[in-house]
Amino acid sequence: MVGDSVRPYNDPMARVSPEDFPDPVVDSPRAEKAGQSWAVLAGGCFWCVEAVYKNLDGVASVKSGYAGGSAETADYETVSSGTTNHAEAVEVLYDPSRISYGQILKVFFSIAHDPTQLNRQGPDTGRQYRSAIFYGDDEQKRVAKAYVDQLNKARVFDAPIVTEVTPLQEFFTAETYHQDYAARNPLNPYIVFNAQPKVRKLRSYQAAQEKVRNR
Repeated sequence: MVGDSVRPYNDPMARVSPEDFPDPVVDSPRAEKAGQSWAVLAGGCFWCVEAVYKNLDGVASVKSGYAGGSAETADYETVSSGTTNHAEAVEVLYDPSRISYGQILKVFFSIAHDPTQLNRQGPDTGRQYRSAIFYGDDEQKRVAKAYVDQLNKARVFDAPIVTEVTPLQEFFTAETYHQDYAARNPLNPYIVFNAQPKVRKLRSYQAAQEKVRNR
C-alpha cells in the first residue's frame, strides 16, 4: 500500500481459472426473498479486496476495516505497525437471494487474493495482511471450513491454503480515506498493478457465468 514497493499483481496459484474453479459442495441455500447478509474477509490490502467485491453481482455494499484485534488498536497507523492482532479486512453486505455465502467465498479464493501466502499478499508483508475468514455464526463456519477442506483435498492450488477460519469478535470500519479507495484513485500505481487486474478477472468471470445462464 502507500509506501510499499509496487509490484505487479500475482495471480493466485490455482491450477484452474475462476470459470473452472470448483463450487463449494457445502453451501448455505439461497434465500427465497431478498434480504441482507454479511461476510467479513481478510485477503491482504483491503483496497484490493474491496474493489473486487464492489463489482460482484449481488453485493450491496463493502466497507474496508480491521478485524481480529481490539478497539484501541483499530486504526491504520497502529495496524500497519504489525504489532496488533488485526488484519485488514472487508465487510461485504450481500443479498442472499442473489448470491450465497459459498459463492462469496469462491470469489475470495479464486480472484480476490492468494490463500496460499502466509502473513503476506503480493508486495505487502506482515500478519495484518494474512488470509482469514471471520465467521459470524455456525453456518458460516460450517461452509468456510468445508470449502477450505474441499479445495485442499482437490489440490486446486499448488500449495496448501493457509486461510484462518476464526470467529468474528467485532469489525471496525477503517478511516474514511480508505473507503472506495481503488475507484477514487484509478491512476495510483499500486491500484493499477494490484487491484485492477483482479477487477478485470472478476468481470470476465461474471461475463462467463452470464453466458452459461443464457444458454
